[in-house]
Amino acid sequence: MAMFDFVRTVLESSPLLALFIAIATGYALGQVTLAGVSLGAGAVLFTGLLIGAIAPKSAPPGLVGTIGLVMFVYGVGVQYGPQFFASLRGPGLKYIGLATIAVVASLFVAIIVSKPLGVSLATAAGLFAGSGTSTPTLQAALVAAGNQDPAIGYSVTYPFGVIGPIILMTMMAGILKPKLAAPAKNIRVAELTLGENAEGRTLRELSGDMPSDVKIVAMRQNHANAPPDEQATMHEGDALLVVGRPSSINQAKASLGEEEVGRISRDRTNYDVTRVYVSRATFVGKAIREIALPDFTVVISHVRRGDAELLAVPDLTLEYGDRLVLMVPSGRQEDVRRHFGDSMKGNAELSFVSIGVGIALGLLLGMIPIPLPGGASFSLGVAGGPLVMALILGQLGRSGPIGWRIPVVANLVLRNLGLSVFIGCVAIGAGAPFVATVASNGVHILLGGAAVLLTLVLIVLVGGHLLKIPFDDLLGICAGSTGNPAILASAGRLAPTERPDIGYAICFPSVTIVKIIAVQVLLS
Repeated sequence: MAMFDFVRTVLESSPLLALFIAIATGYALGQVTLAGVSLGAGAVLFTGLLIGAIAPKSAPPGLVGTIGLVMFVYGVGVQYGPQFFASLRGPGLKYIGLATIAVVASLFVAIIVSKPLGVSLATAAGLFAGSGTSTPTLQAALVAAGNQDPAIGYSVTYPFGVIGPIILMTMMAGILKPKLAAPAKNIRVAELTLGENAEGRTLRELSGDMPSDVKIVAMRQNHANAPPDEQATMHEGDALLVVGRPSSINQAKASLGEEEVGRISRDRTNYDVTRVYVSRATFVGKAIREIALPDFTVVISHVRRGDAELLAVPDLTLEYGDRLVLMVPSGRQEDVRRHFGDSMKGNAELSFVSIGVGIALGLLLGMIPIPLPGGASFSLGVAGGPLVMALILGQLGRSGPIGWRIPVVANLVLRNLGLSVFIGCVAIGAGAPFVATVASNGVHILLGGAAVLLTLVLIVLVGGHLLKIPFDDLLGICAGSTGNPAILASAGRLAPTERPDIGYAICFPSVTIVKIIAVQVLLS
């Protein structure tokens, strides 16, 4: 008992110590995988609840958790802004409509079950947020309710909110047994040795025979590598270094010659490859066709952005942290690095200018009251305001000297740290009431949360199947409607294509906004 009292005293004397212990132990717990499922940052919820139950007065100030939430939603919005606005054309509207119907239906179920469960509407709002694993929705519910009741409902239903969709998606995959193409590389680099059909033709003419998404980045004639020259006359046995989609490379090979590795890449005497990070502000937010190149020949082959490789087409907009793959004259590599910056430190420093301005604009937007029929009103708040503003800024990319987008790695750090801080703060504050609620009617709340979740997921999966939405898109819609990254990771394992990520990007921002507005309307 003395040790228990000592631990409680230490934790209550330093709320920040309690918070970071919750984050550290939660992340360790979140790495544990059971049946292919791990909770990731969501496990901080459980370690925070335990600490809050042991030391009820160890909850950090509410502002700490709010800062964490703002970091999370801003990072999400900036990353997915372009995909979100692109989704407003084509099938994206259908996907968003299906997800919205499912979310609204699940909210009605939460309201309906609150009375037989004997819980307040605030707890039902938390039950709704936890079943959909939506942290911004929880924040909106906490502000609207003015108490910790939403956090209790959220805490009880969150685990099933993570595991339930994964189980249902796995069952649907087993029933439908969809046939999906294996994932392919974004682009491929190849060396083509020209055949007799290329004899006497210019490089421009040969380029016209290739698919439009194949780019020539180097040519080899007379045993020497050189930049591509459209007027150069090519001969049988010459070689080209090309980059493009694998299928397009195969088409080019069929029409021009055979692939032969090493003829160009092993000779770096005259023409070499180098890789540089984009860190100068003058390049960020501009299309490749708009940027100034050095006063010597430079060919941008492709761009590495996070884990993706993108062909350097003229209208590709550069972002902080992009890594350019360039062909340059040998000995000019340092000149190219100085030209583009090539500084990861510069990326981080410049990003904080845009983050500060962007979040400030989002907080101002969240303060604007939006009227409702009957004289009531709601606002987007500290969760919705920064999210909407980040979507807009992510789409803009750049405004004058400020580039809004954040390097992918930095964005992930910002989001995960913010999410962990917010969940930890909420969980520690709700620890003691959580224990009391579970002891009295926790099982009933869990069953209510299961009903809410089943409503949400089944409407998406069954409705999407009836609408003939492709299976990999449908899994992305389901992950975006619920929201937890663990669900998206499971969707990626069930459908190993890029489509689940795109479906998630389309639905997650809009559905999050719908959830935030819905709980405020409910509790107003």
